[in-house]
Amino acid sequence: MTANSLLLIPALPLLAFIINITLGKGIIKDKAHLVSIPALAASWAIAMLAVYNVFSRGNVFEGNLYTWVVSGAFRVQVGFLVDQLTAVMLVVVTSVGLLVNIYSAGYMRGDKGFYRFFAYLSLFVFSMLMLIMANNFLQLYFGWEAVGLCSYFLIGFWYEKKSAADAGKKAFIVNRFGDFGFGLGIMLIFLYTGSLQYSNVFPAAHSLAGQTVSLFGSNVPLPTVIALLLFCGAMGKSAQFPLHVWLPDAMEGPTPVSALIHAATMVTAGVFMVARCSPIFNLSPVAMGVVAITGAFTALFAATIALTQNDIKRVIAYSTISQLGYMFLACGVGAYGAGVFHLYTHGFFKALLFLGAGSVMHAMSGELDLRKMGGLKKYMPVTYWTFLLASLSISGIPGFAGFFSKDEILWRAYSSGPLGKVLWAVGVLTALLTAFYSFRLVFMAFHGKFRGSIEQERHLHESPMSMGLPLLILAVGAVAAGWVGISPVISESLGMGPLDKIGPFLATVVGTPVSTGAPTTELALMGVSVLMALLGILLAAYMYLWKPEAPEALARTFRLPYKLSFNKYYIDEIYDNAIVKPTFWVAKNVIVGVTDGKWIEGIVNGVPKAIGSFGQSLRKLQSGVTQHYADIMALGVLIFIAAALLLRL
Repeated sequence: MTANSLLLIPALPLLAFIINITLGKGIIKDKAHLVSIPALAASWAIAMLAVYNVFSRGNVFEGNLYTWVVSGAFRVQVGFLVDQLTAVMLVVVTSVGLLVNIYSAGYMRGDKGFYRFFAYLSLFVFSMLMLIMANNFLQLYFGWEAVGLCSYFLIGFWYEKKSAADAGKKAFIVNRFGDFGFGLGIMLIFLYTGSLQYSNVFPAAHSLAGQTVSLFGSNVPLPTVIALLLFCGAMGKSAQFPLHVWLPDAMEGPTPVSALIHAATMVTAGVFMVARCSPIFNLSPVAMGVVAITGAFTALFAATIALTQNDIKRVIAYSTISQLGYMFLACGVGAYGAGVFHLYTHGFFKALLFLGAGSVMHAMSGELDLRKMGGLKKYMPVTYWTFLLASLSISGIPGFAGFFSKDEILWRAYSSGPLGKVLWAVGVLTALLTAFYSFRLVFMAFHGKFRGSIEQERHLHESPMSMGLPLLILAVGAVAAGWVGISPVISESLGMGPLDKIGPFLATVVGTPVSTGAPTTELALMGVSVLMALLGILLAAYMYLWKPEAPEALARTFRLPYKLSFNKYYIDEIYDNAIVKPTFWVAKNVIVGVTDGKWIEGIVNGVPKAIGSFGQSLRKLQSGVTQHYADIMALGVLIFIAAALLLRL
């Protein structure tokens, strides 16, 4: 394959966007999906051909299309790189993107912005493909910012609703904090390597070792500064603490948006970027530690919030933040391949959870409150069973996709050293909480008695095939996607040959982590994590099936922890008082009140006012009375004579 043929992968979604956004309102209207779906299907087919060539033949495709920017030594081209890391991302982005488009054809039918929605979806897929297929940092940054823009469009899609418009702005603004650091990191890369091309930067990364930069009067290792600045961008895009606050509010967008952007693609861009930049991160143990600790803390932190939320989409949103934390934990201990493997499996089971939630909302006329659901299993069997499979997968039950990738992360963390064992313990506790809140969803929504209104119950129904088919396909992925990464210790215990395909596949790009530990230890750790997952499921069953009064009793007993979790630890309120309100106060009282109101307005309005006053004074000289003119002339003559006499003296 050539760069020109690879161009078709992002170009086809871009073409669908152009057609829908220009012709959708007047001509295409409710047929917009007939443009986007075939375009994405063709893009998927070409991408799978590229993935096949990389996987089966080891071919890596790289080529430049044209020179984009030239300014002195600064030279950047538009080009594409499809290696093993890109291939995994192509599978996730194009597969989930296609299924979400098919699902949306049924979910969004009848919406007045139908054509606009499909236009935005196509633009998003184009942007994400440009990000993952880039062969240089500037093109990566272009795709990075473009997916942020599309996120703003799609989160605030129903902009007539204030909460949706606010959520779109919140996502856009919070990401600006992280992207500022990301941009600075890219500038430093060019400043110290003289290039932004991956093929030049990564081989030269070792030259950064030993160099320092002056920061606040101290000399700080250059690789640490660059890696941490890049990680700032990852924290924003992948919603890691403390820049996680935008993602739960992003649930204001249509549910397919949550499945595509906030589960399978955009939020994983940070993990992809850290893995891509592994040669730089590997130079800084400090940066690696920050990545690992941030990931582990975020995983546990978000899981504790998910325990008490009643909005079905927000529970899954906090679950996403938590699972992304697992991925960064893996990257931080040097197990980039394990992090990307979990990114891959997560894309399937998390998209399935979101689309399953969308199916529930579709049946219940948009209802989100779990307390008003219950007993949906008999009305929605396809949604129930696919949702159950996704929940088993995210819980890490053996045989399901999430088990293989999550346990690979936990094993790599445990075997990475003393800090890794602490992080492993955090990861295992998070696994318990994950299983609990996942099955809390299942039991509250699908089991027991229906707790909604009579009118809602009368209209309960299974979703149409256009929504059900993507659920069934994603369910296959939620079960089987992890089978490409079966740990060697499992295959050996079963007397089989090597079954791990994705680990060695990714190792050519991100390397193989150094692990110390016996196979028996790894099996024992797997057993611990599985037991924790089963314990979480049993606790959920006890509290929401067998003793439904238990949750309320626990909330009363542990009032403070419950209140903190339910109110998301008041992080939004802290930001509101520490950042938002002071910013508005400065804007109103300083920028508008003083700078704009007095200085700028004083100049802009004061100068014309002074000229006007002077003009009014001059107008009095033109009175039209001859006697006045004669008096002025006489006065002028006297002044002239007086001046002449003074000059003679």
